[in-house]
Amino acid sequence: MRRLTPWIALILVLAAALRPLPAQAQNYSFSLDRETVDVYWESDGSMRIDYTLALTNDLSGSPMDFIDVGMPNASYDLGSISGTINGQPISHIAPSQYVNPGIELGLGSMAIQPGASGSVRVSIGRVTNVLYPASDQGYVSAVFAPSFFDSQYVHGSTDVTVTFILPPGVRPEEPHWYASPSGWSMQAPSTGVTSDGRIIYQWHEANANAYTSYEFGASFPASYVPTGAVSQPSLTQQLGVSTAAVTPCLCVGGFLALMVAWIFIAVRMGQRRKLAYLPPKIAIEGHGIKRGLTAVEAAVLLETPLDRVLSMILFGVIKKNAAQVVQEEPLVVEKVTPQPEGIHDYELSFLDAVVKTDARQRQTAMQTVVIDLVQAVQKKMKGFSLRETKDYYRSIMNKAWQEVEQAGTPEIRSQRFDEALEWTMLDRDFDDHTRRTFRTGPVFLPIWWGNYRPSMVPGRVGGAAPVGAPAPSRSGAPGGGLSMPHLPGSDFAASFVTGIQRTAGGLVTNLTGFTGGVTSRTNPPPPPPPRSTGGGWSSGGGGGHSCACACACAGCACACAGGGR
Repeated sequence: MRRLTPWIALILVLAAALRPLPAQAQNYSFSLDRETVDVYWESDGSMRIDYTLALTNDLSGSPMDFIDVGMPNASYDLGSISGTINGQPISHIAPSQYVNPGIELGLGSMAIQPGASGSVRVSIGRVTNVLYPASDQGYVSAVFAPSFFDSQYVHGSTDVTVTFILPPGVRPEEPHWYASPSGWSMQAPSTGVTSDGRIIYQWHEANANAYTSYEFGASFPASYVPTGAVSQPSLTQQLGVSTAAVTPCLCVGGFLALMVAWIFIAVRMGQRRKLAYLPPKIAIEGHGIKRGLTAVEAAVLLETPLDRVLSMILFGVIKKNAAQVVQEEPLVVEKVTPQPEGIHDYELSFLDAVVKTDARQRQTAMQTVVIDLVQAVQKKMKGFSLRETKDYYRSIMNKAWQEVEQAGTPEIRSQRFDEALEWTMLDRDFDDHTRRTFRTGPVFLPIWWGNYRPSMVPGRVGGAAPVGAPAPSRSGAPGGGLSMPHLPGSDFAASFVTGIQRTAGGLVTNLTGFTGGVTSRTNPPPPPPPRSTGGGWSSGGGGGHSCACACACAGCACACAGGGR
């Protein structure tokens, strides 16, 4: 037992390091419409930062009652920080419980409610240890990255302006600017001078985003700041290693390999966690197989990716002549009236959601459709064996593929694929399986194809088939032909696979955010520990980093304000 003790300790450390972030349990959805950051590099070698954040909370989002702002490092003066929300002072400013290094702003009764906007101003009076020797002899490097947010919660474009105000006395011909971040329309900052003669570098991008860490930098002669204010780069900085790439940061050089392994596992677990939309309690074993689920419900049980699930529902309502695609790019779907018999509840909800013209409203409605569907499957599975039921529906899927593959003629193979389409889509290897199955021979397009891909049906390019138009006839004799247009098998397979991906992209604006929004409701992580001041919305810096961040270039200042739970 003594020999096992170190391994038990290591397992406990790993478990603590890899547990999911608790803030993900909340359903936050917002936009950062504008971010303005003024960075003052002072004559004593310190930094002063002024943020202005224009935020809009979605109607579907939780109240924004806490905002976290990442700090460049832990050497900041908490007493020098002040903030306002819509011009009203923020009284709760403290070290963040979730972002390290960072601060939290408790908005209290001034929280930004769903559907409302707010302007948050933060002034950080003093941060030290932000200058490093530059590559040019006798110069210091000043690099800064503003606080950012988790892409799971923030969406849309952000108008970003970052302004450097260099130390007093620096002459216009002396400093150097670093190139704009990758993807920005302006390659170099604009320059200017303040009323008191300080050099200004300003970067601006109207179509940036709030979930990317953008770095900005400049260098100026070291003679304008005290020698003691210039920090020496650490080994990781000299090697050009970014802390953001090795999160969480464990500053023990001898365990670097183990640290990277932990991070790799943590990232994989985090990604897998966001895709696990089925609640764990459904896995409590009962007895027997739950028969009678539809293919879509079986897809939820098997946790099929949600883009596939949405495509399955769309195919189902089109095949039942309950809807038709009237425009492929961008995707526009119309309901057919009168509605046919045999429509499932989730299909009715889907039809109400898919016809919404506003992309954000459609995505929110689609999330509700999937959340209700997951909860319905959970209810149906009560008392049944999850393992046996999954195996049962996998066997149906395998049998469906077998019937398609063993069909004697292209006509029958096309017919079998049409009849079993939703069941074959349960296959995790559906894309490659479809390509292998239809490598050769023609594929006869199903009768409903014109209402799904009007541009691919001869004579219907540019518009959907009219509802109620005579359907092409199908011969009932074995091996009888389908009097339908046909395509080479490889062309059909490629078009069908890419069409599913394009269809999902047309139904929701951001699949990752869509899935995260569903997961946060159907399979949330454990709730966060209670805050002493109530509430729990946060964003911004650090991402849980516990070490000073490293810059991407050797010898440059480390002033990264990271992001985002």
